[in-house]
Amino acid sequence: MQETMVKRVAIIGAGVSGLTSIKGCLEEGLEPICFERSDDIGGLWKFTETTGHGMTKVYKSVVTNITKEMSCYSDFPFPEDFPNYMKHTMLMEYLRSYAKHFDLLKYIHLKTTVTSVIKHQDFATTGQWDVVTETDGKKSTAVFDAVMICTGHYLNPRLPLESFPGINKFQGQILHSQEYRNPESFQGKRVIVIGLGNTGGDIAVELSRVAEKVFLSTRSGAWVDSRLSDDGYPTHMIQTTRFLHLVAHSLPSAIVNWMGKKRMSKWFNHKNYGLSIPKGQQQKRIANDELPSYILCGAVTMKISVKEFRETCAIFEDGTVENIDVVFFATGYTYSLPFLEEPMEKFCKNKMFIYKYIFPSNLEKATLALIGHVGLQGSIIVGTELQARWATRVFKGLCKIPPSSKMMTEATKKEELIKRGVIKDPTQGKQDYITYLDELATCMGVKPNILLLFLKDPRLAKEVFFGPCTSYQYRLMGPGKWDGARKAIMTQWDRTLKPLQTRIIPDYSEPTSVTHWLKVWGPPILFVAVLLTYKSSFHLPLTGITGVAERISTYLASTMRK
Repeated sequence: MQETMVKRVAIIGAGVSGLTSIKGCLEEGLEPICFERSDDIGGLWKFTETTGHGMTKVYKSVVTNITKEMSCYSDFPFPEDFPNYMKHTMLMEYLRSYAKHFDLLKYIHLKTTVTSVIKHQDFATTGQWDVVTETDGKKSTAVFDAVMICTGHYLNPRLPLESFPGINKFQGQILHSQEYRNPESFQGKRVIVIGLGNTGGDIAVELSRVAEKVFLSTRSGAWVDSRLSDDGYPTHMIQTTRFLHLVAHSLPSAIVNWMGKKRMSKWFNHKNYGLSIPKGQQQKRIANDELPSYILCGAVTMKISVKEFRETCAIFEDGTVENIDVVFFATGYTYSLPFLEEPMEKFCKNKMFIYKYIFPSNLEKATLALIGHVGLQGSIIVGTELQARWATRVFKGLCKIPPSSKMMTEATKKEELIKRGVIKDPTQGKQDYITYLDELATCMGVKPNILLLFLKDPRLAKEVFFGPCTSYQYRLMGPGKWDGARKAIMTQWDRTLKPLQTRIIPDYSEPTSVTHWLKVWGPPILFVAVLLTYKSSFHLPLTGITGVAERISTYLASTMRK
């Protein structure tokens, strides 16, 4: 693509994506102006007692699904005394601290709605955009060299009423999960929650504490995961490591899937609980420590899909009938970019034609970036930060992306292969966390060099490779290098354990010895040996491989603390 001089950047939204986009612009010497339609920063994490204005906000009891060390900005760790999984109030406190520390607030225009983003008349030459905003009923237009759209996925509630015959005759309440704030007003009600995602599971559990009866209806089921892994360490910190990522990409996918299902089934039998995923359905995972026990106690009753509604009841596909007072649709959101012209909005909705899920491939100039519009198997905060860092360097001309014609050709070919069933659609489902982050990091030269680290700094290399793949790794080298990255990585387990150690217990552990180091390095070396042997001979039993892999990350988590 021909280079364009970019200086002024319009940023739409001041949530987790917008804040890091402002910072990304400042790091590259650009001039950001952020427009936020609400009266505060934080996006959906800013809790309000009431809903309205089409804004999605968290409900009162929400707790993060990903631990703090795996979901922080790469040069701004969470305070060590913050719990590993936080209420929305603490995450908001973190976002405010981040904005204050990097002096971001002065670039944000609150209560300002972006109503239109269209190409400037000489876009083909300049790559500029006309951005129309509205504040207190007054509209104004300004020209920007680039635009970063940070509005996220959660704009328009998806309410599939047409899929439920008789819903128009139903006399009870019909709500979307976007409208949920707290359970008090549902005291003594009989409620059905339709949709089993993280939100649907949370709402069902919370409502069951006050409602007369709660039914959770799902067509596809889900794997229900705990926030705690073996030995009580946060699940994502044990599972999301470069070591296990290498293992997963070294073995056949059938074995990897089998290992995943075996691990998920160790907690409880999903089929017995009405949660198993039918064969051929897309695999889905949610985090909910309480749902299985609430099903076990009868507080939540799992149900198949609703066949139809009557005035006061729901008829399920298995023929059962239940009286219902309230229907909650936890059915997600429809993707919307209402400020773009219809052809451009329609194009941006087709993720296949969005390069790295950031740059629309049909534009002659790469001056429009979608930040945070990607589904990840991990923290969106970490993902959006890397997206913003790379996008601003592309704006600046420091990083290159392919010409528009090449991107369109490749996307068209891939779309055709998907239609023919040759390959799976990569835009369906969430992207592999480490794979996607490493792709962006490679584009901007900040992916850690593991082999070099093992030669120069073995202790750090061990944490980077065998420990959790935290965002600090992308500040160790290259553009945006942060001097505190090494320390942040070496102390990440300290910050993890700190909020748990409120009752001091004397330490009777033995001093570090040669035996200790053999325990630390023995399992990984053994596994690599088994893996290499397996790749050369397919006659080894699978349990010999999977048994070692399942325990290594948990084992290393405990040994690295000593």
